[in-house]
Amino acid sequence: MMSMRSLLLATALLAATTATARAQVRDEVIAAPVLRANVSVAGELVRIGDVIDNAGTSGKIAIYRAPELGTTGTLSTAQVLSVLRAHQVIGVDTRDLREISVTRLARTLLPKEIELAVASALEHRNGFGDAANLSLTFDRDLGDIKLEASNSGAMQPASVRYEPRTNRFDVTFEIGSDNAATPARLRFTGTVIETVEAAVLARGIERNELIKSSDVVIERRPKAEVGADAATRDGAVGMQARRQLRAGQAVRIADLAKPDLVQRDQSVTLIYDTPGLYLTVRGKALDAGTEGDVVNVLNLQSKRTVPGVVIGRGQVSVAVATPRLPAAETSSSIGSNETETAAPVAVAAGSTSQSAPTE
Repeated sequence: MMSMRSLLLATALLAATTATARAQVRDEVIAAPVLRANVSVAGELVRIGDVIDNAGTSGKIAIYRAPELGTTGTLSTAQVLSVLRAHQVIGVDTRDLREISVTRLARTLLPKEIELAVASALEHRNGFGDAANLSLTFDRDLGDIKLEASNSGAMQPASVRYEPRTNRFDVTFEIGSDNAATPARLRFTGTVIETVEAAVLARGIERNELIKSSDVVIERRPKAEVGADAATRDGAVGMQARRQLRAGQAVRIADLAKPDLVQRDQSVTLIYDTPGLYLTVRGKALDAGTEGDVVNVLNLQSKRTVPGVVIGRGQVSVAVATPRLPAAETSSSIGSNETETAAPVAVAAGSTSQSAPTE
């Protein structure tokens, strides 16, 4: 009876030992170190745990210096295994790899990003307007700037200096890090000018010449060059040049005038309009003028010169004095010494009549 019990106990112990051994073998197989084909690191060093899976306690041991920021290098498998053996890491499954690649992660700042950050730092300082209107010239050509991948913070201006006499700027940024207490610092220097959109002449314009759409292009010019009265494209097209303008010149409002609606020696329509009387007659303009200007016109019927107001293209309005009524015909409500004043002339259509008053 005792021997039977002993036999059963021994059998149970053997089964438990066998199961434990199998579990250990399974764990050892699963935990075998395996070489990685592609490795990415965020710091200056490559560690054992970066190049193999299941590195265990050896994972934090540094074995190589990482390549330059944002670049990729290669290592032969034989070289890696030799280094791992030196640190008692053996039995590595190479998966028949001949080499592995190692990439050092980085944050890349592009030139456009840097330029925008500097312009934003100068925006609305020292009389400047919006950042979009600032034109920057850096002392050194901007290229891509590589930072540690941990420098994930925004570019924060730490120092902003500007010298108005020379237009020079000196801006320093700080960029926070996820791992380090001290932020990265970047400094940029150069010159800055504020620009505005200006209507620029594509060809020379003579005095009194009308500006056409094809005569104007839009360019950004220094604000100091254009001044505060820069004309827009819409404001320049259709206007008349007050003086001769050269090609490439930015147009100012002071350079422009409303176009003449009446030209000197032009045939025009004289319009006489008073209550109860509307007459038109042909005339010859002796002056040039735009809307609202007073010009002299030769009445071709009476051969007399009369002043009139330009009211439209080729149209001049002439005021007509109402004749004084005879004393015998005045009513009791009108004094004999009173006279009618000349009635203002309204804008009229170009109709004609059989006769016109003699001026």
